[in-house]
Amino acid sequence: MLDHLGIQVRDLDASLTFYDAVLAALGARRMLEYPEAIGYGSGTPDFWLSPAGEGSTRESHIAFTAADRAAVNAFHDAAVAVGAQVLHAPRVWPEYHPSYFGAFVRDPDGNNVEAVCHAPG
Repeated sequence: MLDHLGIQVRDLDASLTFYDAVLAALGARRMLEYPEAIGYGSGTPDFWLSPAGEGSTRESHIAFTAADRAAVNAFHDAAVAVGAQVLHAPRVWPEYHPSYFGAFVRDPDGNNVEAVCHAPG
């Protein structure tokens, strides 16, 4: 059901120290580092940390696994039908990997919710 999860943290350095230690004990490690996010995992990065901006609302990022691209489109259409704010319409995200197909919306509490399919088109 879950593909990956991301949280925002107030003190990125302290959080990196904490998660480096506790996730290593579980067999995970830092796998990807971008200026805006750090991904942890044991096979693929499925837990992400990003810095919360000063005074900003801390949002969570929840990505649900979709069986295929049609399911990503259906997720997007269902979100639009109930009035969700669309952050990114369904598309390929080659910066993640060549077949990453995802759509991003805001839930009623402002969280960033995604459906993603990793299978080629």
